[in-house]
Amino acid sequence: MAYVISDECVSCGTCAAECPSEAISEGAEHFEIDPDACVDCGTCADACPTEAIHPAE
Repeated sequence: MAYVISDECVSCGTCAAECPSEAISEGAEHFEIDPDACVDCGTCADACPTEAIHPAE
């Protein structure tokens, strides 16, 4: 199960810098996670200063 980034994202890029699988990129509204590349490690969620990253439901 991949992680997702919610609208609380402030596009700081911290998550993208920490992602070991390079699954995070800047989207139109905020950063986005490619579910096919995400390895479900949670590193991005731990790094997010706004707690905008959560496991997908």
